[in-house]
Amino acid sequence: MSRAFVFPGQGAQTIGMGRDLAESAPAARAVFDIVDEALGEKLTELIWGGDADTLTLTRNAQPALMATSIAALRALEAQGVDISRDAAFVAGHSLGEYTALVAAGALDLADAARLLRIRGEAMQNAVPVGDGAMAALLGLGFDDAQAVAQEAAQGQICQAANDNDPTQVVVSGHREAVERALDIAKAKGAKRAVLLPVSAPFHCDLMEPAARQMAIALNDVDIAPPVVPLVANVTAAPVTDPADIRSLLVDQVTGAVRWRESMDRVIADGVTEIWEIGAGKALSGMIRRIDKSVATRAIGMSDQVTEAAQSL
Repeated sequence: MSRAFVFPGQGAQTIGMGRDLAESAPAARAVFDIVDEALGEKLTELIWGGDADTLTLTRNAQPALMATSIAALRALEAQGVDISRDAAFVAGHSLGEYTALVAAGALDLADAARLLRIRGEAMQNAVPVGDGAMAALLGLGFDDAQAVAQEAAQGQICQAANDNDPTQVVVSGHREAVERALDIAKAKGAKRAVLLPVSAPFHCDLMEPAARQMAIALNDVDIAPPVVPLVANVTAAPVTDPADIRSLLVDQVTGAVRWRESMDRVIADGVTEIWEIGAGKALSGMIRRIDKSVATRAIGMSDQVTEAAQSL
């Protein structure tokens, strides 16, 4: 059986995530301690007992979700899981791509925490609050969603930002354009078209200022070849060269998350089981809609860690 490990993106965060892992596995607890030290603050206190709205802020959610996923991975490793042996690929949804690179040994954990804090702040600050929006178009394929976005733009920015699965595409851009897209999508047969509760229009050209900041920040960190290939968001193709990875992480800020194509690629390359490691199980749902024949497993609690390790 060939397996891929995948890591969730923003929206999966919940108060209390990872606490069970930290209490049951010293290696998981150490992850949260390293992230706290790297950021110079007790992010862990926010994750385990803070305010949900504060955790949802992009600057907090991004490093918090990465820490939770890596804590789960370290707990798996403590029970004998070896990513170089047990996974053929890694991938992550948006910020989860940084998590995947930590998991595969390409990025240092502390560096990733600092990069995601910079990334979160840069993405939040790229567009004044209220000027941008994102919306989920349900029941339209990617080509139809792209056509909706193009029609809605009318001189503004409106782009297909997340190609999540055959039934869900997210568009992003100026608020007025995205609101126009809601009506156009419904007229073109979308089952639902809804604004998303996000603080900025991610993965579109409005994020260009954030991309420039990330280019600078990424130049200051070391990136090693991952022990297994990363399937990159913006190309939906495997990559192992550190220079390519660095460039793709910059492109990812404004580029679409090609999740459906990424999963199609690993499945075509023989993957029959996908482990979603970290908070929630949104990616597992997407994967089942992409290909029902692929087995999925969500791993975010200590009992799920034990069951997964014993399944090998």
